[in-house]
Amino acid sequence: MQWRVNIPPLTRVFLALLIAFSVSYQALRYGLDYTAGHYLALIPQWALFTPWVYFTATYSEQNIVTILIAGATIFYGGKYLERAWGSREFGKFILLVTLLPNFVASLIYVFLFAISQNDSLALVVIQGSIALQGAFLVAFKQLVPEHTVTILKGAVKIRVKHFPSVFLVANTLSGIILGTHTALVLAWVGFMTSWTYLRFYKRQPDLSAAGTGGNQLRGDASETFAFASFWPDATQPPIAAIADAVYNALVAIRICTPFTAEDVELGNEQATARGEGGLPNLLNNGQSKADRNKLEDAERRRALALRALDQRLHAASTNNKQQSSTPGSAVLSATVNPATSLVEAPAEAQP
Repeated sequence: MQWRVNIPPLTRVFLALLIAFSVSYQALRYGLDYTAGHYLALIPQWALFTPWVYFTATYSEQNIVTILIAGATIFYGGKYLERAWGSREFGKFILLVTLLPNFVASLIYVFLFAISQNDSLALVVIQGSIALQGAFLVAFKQLVPEHTVTILKGAVKIRVKHFPSVFLVANTLSGIILGTHTALVLAWVGFMTSWTYLRFYKRQPDLSAAGTGGNQLRGDASETFAFASFWPDATQPPIAAIADAVYNALVAIRICTPFTAEDVELGNEQATARGEGGLPNLLNNGQSKADRNKLEDAERRRALALRALDQRLHAASTNNKQQSSTPGSAVLSATVNPATSLVEAPAEAQP
């Protein structure tokens, strides 16, 4: 039997871009000149002369480990999100979380260079899929927040809604302790880009019970996708207070449109509907052979049970018809015989 990997088309394209750009980046660095990597990686000082790097930098990984991590991110994340949203919406999302974080990160380093006059900040190399990883985790937090991921045969269990905060904390500590500050910046900017777009701008179908199927909702006003919901329960009240203050300020200057009570209620219904859908198996292409055999056996048993039930119903219907015809004949005989006896009775009384 031919083994086939079922990958959505756009996910396939970005996997191919990851391989092509990563291999090309290594070829430029070690084949031509060590500094030639700036043709694919983002270096703030030179980015104005090579503007395409705002896109290529995300898919130009430095080593085999980061290539494998990026490949797994695009393969599993893209496979699910493209099927959940469709290729068009997924394409808009992945372009946004590719271009905008790189652009904002380069502005941050240019600003830091302007303040400190430290040349190394202007020549820092910004590359890798860190922003993409953070963005995908935010999307999973929106779609299946209560799904539990089991690691090491059940030794570690963690809900999907906790992944973004763990990811941010890990990259923040790594940036402070190990000096991977570009990963720190990209993680936070990718997270904020993804959350802002999904919270306020992305259009999605109405999944609520009252929806007709053709309605399009803008953003996600649900309480389960509020900024404070990404953090542990104990820290949510102060974070919510700060987030609300920023949100109110953005509403006041008309950058954000305020959510109504109806928007929040509808968003909560949407979140409930998404949660009932669950998370499909991403590690296998659909189902394994054993799972398919089980489903086929179940379908066969169901067909046999339906056939047997149909036969019983048919037999019961036939018996009911026979029983309904028998009382009719008895009643008919009962109505004729008394009449006959009434006619014959006077004849017997005559001498």
